[in-house]
Amino acid sequence: MDTNTPASGGFKGGLGSLFGGGTPEYSNTDLAGVPLTGMSPLSPYLNVDPRYLVQDTDEFILPTGANKTRGRFELAFFTIGGCCITGTAFGTLNGLRMGLTETRGMPWSKPRNVQILNMVTRHGASWANTLGSVALLYSVFGVAIEKARGAEDDLNTIAAGTLTGMLFKSTAGLKGAARGGVIGLAMSGLYALYNNWDHLKGRSPSHY
Repeated sequence: MDTNTPASGGFKGGLGSLFGGGTPEYSNTDLAGVPLTGMSPLSPYLNVDPRYLVQDTDEFILPTGANKTRGRFELAFFTIGGCCITGTAFGTLNGLRMGLTETRGMPWSKPRNVQILNMVTRHGASWANTLGSVALLYSVFGVAIEKARGAEDDLNTIAAGTLTGMLFKSTAGLKGAARGGVIGLAMSGLYALYNNWDHLKGRSPSHY
């Protein structure tokens, strides 16, 4: 049975008029002039210009004066938490290794399990406390320097790393503080170099 008869078209038009207007009919010639760049072909019955559906701008609306990237204060929570988790994992593995080494001559029994568990707990907490403290000092110095200078660049990173190393090793005297400052300067300098490696090679940076 042929459904493309004039009667069938009239029946469709009648239903369209009943519900608020007939469905517009498009020919292939009409659709040929509609740009569909970057989109899948749309049904002609949507009656929507695809150009209005292409988003050339950002999907998020930022407040006036807000940055598109997170600042040091927002990143401080991630930095401190990540360092604590990393320290816990490393300390746990190190404590397990040392516990198994020190109790090698003991048979598998409750005293040996307790001794290994004590080593795991002690080293895990110690490393988490150490890395967490370093991350806290680095974040505090970074935020303070950023607020004082009114700018965010790699100079803040290097200065914060140097001051963090000096303060963390300040209990070992002037030589210890100087040695800690050199270590902090070297680590923060390497991070700044890695962060700007694409820019130094003449390409746009892939991360910020």
